[in-house]
Amino acid sequence: MAFLRSDVVTAGVQAPAAPAQDTAPVTVKIVIAGGFAVGKTTFIGSISDIEPLSTEAAMTEHSIGVDDAGGVSDRKTTTTVAMDFGRISLPGNLWLYLFGTPGQDRFLFMWDDLTRGAIGAVVLVDTERLDACFDAVDYFEARRIPFVVAVNCFDGIARHSLDDVREALAVSPDVPVLYTDARSRAATKQTLITLVGLAMSRLR
Repeated sequence: MAFLRSDVVTAGVQAPAAPAQDTAPVTVKIVIAGGFAVGKTTFIGSISDIEPLSTEAAMTEHSIGVDDAGGVSDRKTTTTVAMDFGRISLPGNLWLYLFGTPGQDRFLFMWDDLTRGAIGAVVLVDTERLDACFDAVDYFEARRIPFVVAVNCFDGIARHSLDDVREALAVSPDVPVLYTDARSRAATKQTLITLVGLAMSRLR
């Protein structure tokens, strides 16, 4: 004779708990932007929990005059031709989706699609080629998308103060400007934490 659940409880035997229902993760979209060869692909690769999706293509002589590496051709042999994508899984079933924009001017038409629904953006900066990030700063300011400016210290050395960078970019005081290292998981994590905190403060 099958026991009813009330019979089991009465008999002092605890019935098995119902299996927990799987819930879909909460997803948050973040954009990693900046000029050509500032380290966007490296930034996403250093923090992503999954194998990043990268649309890198080798630079050839056909890119001369089209993709200006700005004097960094010794370390830049490939270029992003569509986007980069990575994912970070956080406690509480929260996933951060990272979308890296292509840095070349001819791909600016893609930015609206890549940034749609994003809570904010990281603008990576190379202080040796500061003008390469002007378009990214202008883009997010014009659309009122929260962003932070992350000065990428390629060799671990900060060559300019953050105050000087802020002044050169003419960003408002409420835009965080900080140092990072796109190769370091710890550094990229701190950059993303700063951005998420900024985005949350804007929602309050």
